Amino acid sequence: MPVVSMKQLLEAGVHFGHRTMRWNPKMKEYIYTDRKGVHIMDLQKTLKLLDQAYYFVRDEARKGATILFVGTKRQARKAIQEEAERCGGFFVNNRWLGGMLTNFPTIRKRIEKLKELEKYVESPEFEKMPKPQQAIVKRQLEKLQKNLGGVKEMKEVPDILFIIDPRKEQTAVLEANHLGVPIVAPVDTNCDPDEIDYIIPGNDDAIRAIKLITGKIADAYLEGREGLSEAMAQKAATASVAETAGSASSIADDETEEGDRASSNTTGDAF
Repeated sequence: MPVVSMKQLLEAGVHFGHRTMRWNPKMKEYIYTDRKGVHIMDLQKTLKLLDQAYYFVRDEARKGATILFVGTKRQARKAIQEEAERCGGFFVNNRWLGGMLTNFPTIRKRIEKLKELEKYVESPEFEKMPKPQQAIVKRQLEKLQKNLGGVKEMKEVPDILFIIDPRKEQTAVLEANHLGVPIVAPVDTNCDPDEIDYIIPGNDDAIRAIKLITGKIADAYLEGREGLSEAMAQKAATASVAETAGSASSIADDETEEGDRASSNTTGDAF
């Protein structure tokens, strides 16, 4: 059964592409027709490819993979943050900093600076500063929080990128391609599908379409993480049972050995 219905895709406007004059010819196989100068997506292919993307994310999450949601355009920011936080992923929804992936050690230093400032503004020393200097520090903190707040706990380069509007997030796409990080993304009729590993042909401008697809990828990641938690719990339970069985066996061996010694001593006394 598909992870989303045809009705949901239609109601969200996922089938609407860009004007025909703005298309990328590489998207031809995913276009059904055009209507009043606007390309219409083939939603049968969208359904199939969304399923593939969903199961890829779910299966990777079960292996412990991390995911970074990226979408800095105005209509994507809210959905990107909400869905990333809901499923336990990371997110960038204000500005993609160059080197976010390819120069991650430098990004980590800026994240540490963010954490230091967050602690500092809560300290008594900050309250003793003159008001103008406090305002400067707060502006620095707000800027760092906007750009790095969603990746504050990201310890290394993520295993998967989910991107809204690959054309706008071209730097993120290039960095991921350079490092071999798989990209999952809705791909509109003006995009190059060759840059994306798991494409989802569809509208990447309409808020409802963005929320629907982003929500489904978050669902996939959440399902995978729950499966990982269950697997880890089962592994821990199995290890506990094995340990208990080993302890019981050891106790039984000790009791048998003591019994043998007692029997030997009794025999010696008889002689």
